[in-house]
Amino acid sequence: MSDTHASGWAGWGVFAGVMLMIAGFIDLIYGIAALIGPDSAYFITDAGLFGVDVQGWGWWHLISGALLILVAFALLAGATWARVVAIILVALNALGQLSLMSAQPWLSLAILAVDVVIIYALTVHGRELKR
Repeated sequence: MSDTHASGWAGWGVFAGVMLMIAGFIDLIYGIAALIGPDSAYFITDAGLFGVDVQGWGWWHLISGALLILVAFALLAGATWARVVAIILVALNALGQLSLMSAQPWLSLAILAVDVVIIYALTVHGRELKR
């Protein structure tokens, strides 16, 4: 017997899509701030972060944020491929937040927590979005 009604867990998938969009906008803001802002200790120290300068880090966040937003729209539209791509992008975003932990600990921890909740929602309850 197939159930055509969405379960109550479909809300987790919608929540993940909306949070993915918010994380993407925050990454866009990070990227724009790093690209047009002065080179300061707000993002990294003088030695750089993993050998990447502020401009490179800004481009990473700008591209990452744009991809997160695009995948969030596809996820909310019900695309199955978007769930897998979203999990990969959110995992990469979480690694990026871990690397920014020394420069911005509270914001990085908050975004990291959101990333963990998004991964949980997509891996456990993402299938309900297709219905």
